[in-house]
Amino acid sequence: MTVRAGGRVFLDKQSPGPYRALTETARQVRATADGAGLDRVLVELVNLRVSQLNGCAYCLDVHTRAALRAGETTRRLGVLPAWRDTELFTARERAALALAEATTAPADGALQDSAYAAARPVLTDDEISAVIWVAIAINAFNRVSIMSKHPVRENTP
Repeated sequence: MTVRAGGRVFLDKQSPGPYRALTETARQVRATADGAGLDRVLVELVNLRVSQLNGCAYCLDVHTRAALRAGETTRRLGVLPAWRDTELFTARERAALALAEATTAPADGALQDSAYAAARPVLTDDEISAVIWVAIAINAFNRVSIMSKHPVRENTP
C-alpha cells in the first residue's frame, strides 16, 4: 500500500494500471487538440482554468509552468480567474474557457448552453470537441491529484 502523510493513498502509485490508462487518454487528447489546431497556450489556459475551479494545487503548478514554457504571459495568467472581465483573451480563448467551465460544472445546463453559443461562431466542431476533451482529461487528473494530495514542493523542476 502506498500511503502518504495524512493517510492519503497516492492513487497513481497504488493503482498504476488505471493511471497509465488515464495518461494514455491524455496523450490521445493532446493529439486530438493538435489535430484540431489548438495551440499549446490555449490548451494550457483550459488546463489552468479547470484546475483553478477544482482547487488542484499540483495541477496548477504543473500547468502554470507549462503555460509559461508555451509563451503565455504572467499578466494573463494573473487575471485568468477573471477572464470575462478583461480584454486580454481572444474570442477563441474566451469560447474555450467558457466550454471548460461548463465541462467542469456539467449539471449547469444554462452554463452549457451559453458556452456553446459563445463557441459556435469562433470554434469548429473539431475544436469544440478537443476543448471539451482537454477539460474532461484535466478534470480527471485534478481528482487524482486532489484525492492523493500530491504535494507541490519548492524544488519541483
